[in-house]
Amino acid sequence: MKSALKTIGKKALYFIGFALVIVLLVVAGNFLYGIIFNPDSTATAYDDSSSSSLSDCNTLGINLHGTLVTYIPSQGSADDPDDYQAEYGDAVASENVVSSIQQANDDDSIKAIMLEVDSGGGSPVGGEEIAKALKASTKPTVAVIRQSGMSAAYWAATGAQQIFASRNSDVGSIGVTASYLENINKDEKYIQLTSGKYKDTGNPDKPITDDEKALLMRDVKIIYQNFMADVANNRNVPLDQIQAIADGSSVLGDKAMELHLIDQIGGWPEAEKYIQQKIGEKPTYCWQ
Repeated sequence: MKSALKTIGKKALYFIGFALVIVLLVVAGNFLYGIIFNPDSTATAYDDSSSSSLSDCNTLGINLHGTLVTYIPSQGSADDPDDYQAEYGDAVASENVVSSIQQANDDDSIKAIMLEVDSGGGSPVGGEEIAKALKASTKPTVAVIRQSGMSAAYWAATGAQQIFASRNSDVGSIGVTASYLENINKDEKYIQLTSGKYKDTGNPDKPITDDEKALLMRDVKIIYQNFMADVANNRNVPLDQIQAIADGSSVLGDKAMELHLIDQIGGWPEAEKYIQQKIGEKPTYCWQ
C-alpha cells in the first residue's frame, strides 16, 4: 500500500512538474510574441496603437484620416462606435485635432508635432481651423501626406512648417464643391410654407430655382477665394500662382513639389530626420 501511494505520489509530482513547464513555456511564448510583434516600448511610425502619456515622448503624432468634419456627434461615436462607423464612415473632427495641437503647445515635454494626413477632404471650416492651429503652434510642425491630402485636408496641412508626400500621393485638389440632390417627382406637387424666400433652399423635395443656384454659387466662390488665399499665404507662394493651378484637380507628389504645394518627397523617415534636426534629438512618439 505504501509502495502504491509512493508510486502515485511520484506520478502526481511528475504531472505537476510537467504542467508547470507547459505554463512557463506559454508565458515565455506570449512574452516573446509581445516583444517581437507588439513592442509598445519601441512603437514605430504608422503604429497609432500607442497610448503613452505625453511625458513619455517628445513628439506628438496626430492622425488626420478620413472625412474631415468640425465635430463628431457624441451619440453613437461614444456609446456604440460600430453604429457610428456604419452611419457616418471614417471621419476626423477638427476640434479634436486642434485640441491636441494646443495640448502639445502647453506641454514642455513635447518638442514637435507630426500630422499624418490621409484624407480626401471634407469641411472647409475644419481645414481652416487645423491650418491656423498648426501655423500658430510654438513647436516645429510637420505634415506627412500618405495616399491623399486633398481639398480641406490639404488646406489643413498647409499650416505645417514642412510638408512631405510620396511621389505617388494625391495632393491639392484646390477647389470647392456643393452638391444638390433632387428627389421631387414631376407627378407630385410640392407644398411648403416658409417665412423667407430662400429658407428652404436645398430641400431635395423641390426643384432648385435659378436664384437659389446663384445664391449657392456665391458662397462656393467665396470659400474658393478663401481657400486659395490661405494656401498662398501658408505656403508663401504668390496668389496668382495658386489661382493658376486651383482647378480642383489633384497632382502627384513630384508635380506637387514642382508647384510648391509640398516641400519634400518622402515619408516618415524623411520627416523624422527633419524633426531631429529641429529639436536636436531622435523623435519619440505619442499618438492622439
